[in-house]
Amino acid sequence: MANVAVIGAQWGDEGKGKIVDLFTLDADIVVRFQGGNNAGHTLVVDGVKTVLHLVPSGALHKNKLCVIGNGVVVDPEVLLEEIGALRAKGHLLNDALLKLSEGAHLIMPYHKAIDLARERLRGKGKIGTTGRGIGPAYEDKVARVGIRFVDLLDGTTFRDKLKRNIEEKNIYLKAILKEKTLDYGAIYESYCGYREELEKYVANTGVLLDREIKAGKKVLFEGAQGTLLDVDHGTYPYVTSSNTVIGGVCTGAGIGARHIHEVIGLSKAYTTRVGSGPFPTELKDAIGERLMQDGGEYGATTGRPRRCGWFDAVGVRHAVRLNGLTGIALTKLDVLTGLKKIKVCTAYKSGGEIHHDFPASVKVLKNAEPVWEEMEGWDENLTSARNLSDLPSNARRYIHRLEEIIGAEMILVSVGPGREETIVLRNPFNS
Repeated sequence: MANVAVIGAQWGDEGKGKIVDLFTLDADIVVRFQGGNNAGHTLVVDGVKTVLHLVPSGALHKNKLCVIGNGVVVDPEVLLEEIGALRAKGHLLNDALLKLSEGAHLIMPYHKAIDLARERLRGKGKIGTTGRGIGPAYEDKVARVGIRFVDLLDGTTFRDKLKRNIEEKNIYLKAILKEKTLDYGAIYESYCGYREELEKYVANTGVLLDREIKAGKKVLFEGAQGTLLDVDHGTYPYVTSSNTVIGGVCTGAGIGARHIHEVIGLSKAYTTRVGSGPFPTELKDAIGERLMQDGGEYGATTGRPRRCGWFDAVGVRHAVRLNGLTGIALTKLDVLTGLKKIKVCTAYKSGGEIHHDFPASVKVLKNAEPVWEEMEGWDENLTSARNLSDLPSNARRYIHRLEEIIGAEMILVSVGPGREETIVLRNPFNS
């Protein structure tokens, strides 16, 4: 028996959808434990692309239990739309295969209104939020005024909490953010409708997972975003509002640490990030444009073009240490094909100092100059490779050098978007 957590090792968008989809073949249960519909996991199955935002990627497989944990903030309208879209494609037809934590917090219309208004007021200093209300929902959670699904199921509790919150949020929206106020009655009616449609999925998922794990079921914990977007350990304040690192699994799924046996980090063979914030290895030239175009680097959730750059070993080493990664799944190696020279950032130079560890200071990161190591590229097409020996020698050298620099082994190398375009070196469920 093995339970596996998949964690983004960069700024998100590392290709978790494909890798989770592959690992799901060996799992019985797939769990989302943090984030909200600001995450988008893209899966390509038999040439058909599916983007999931809230429902775990196990939904594309038959008889896999999908769990949305208490650490996720849920927009019920988006969740229902996603369930409907999956059903239209013949997935998730059995209601018993989706469970939604009673402790998960609801994203409310005032969260989205506040999110968008704040970003507008920041002007040039904007964070790059998706505007989907994720941050304000987590704020309410910490402030102990959030509304959970267990509250929604109790009509009186929901009415009282919503009434109190609307009164406070409307004052803030009008007086501080100069926005329109929201109508309590309309929100109350719409969320009562969501309750009727979603209550069949709501459960104590922490207890459910504990029971299933003790019965020998194999669980895959599906992370969203990436380590460098963690609210505590990322490029604060240019981060998401949840803990994207391994600790988020325990708090966001309601399980003990001893139940996690493998922690797999996902990393692209280069680096990308969406939105604002420091990005030391960013390429604002023809190579950066080429990586964006050849890699299809557009946000699965927002459609925004991703900023692209060379592999940042400082950031990935940070992820290896923080998460105790037992292996790395390297994605999009094929995108580097055709480049004569490939660079890797092994350290940062800032303020006359060399930084081998990821600095907490955004100022240091913004002024950081990468310390480069240059390697030879390759021209051969990689998509048919199924073993390391099928790769050109320079591609193999690149992989081995990354292992040395970041201090973690590669357990998988993706050479294309399809399920089959993958080199599996070790299956974490069978280790």
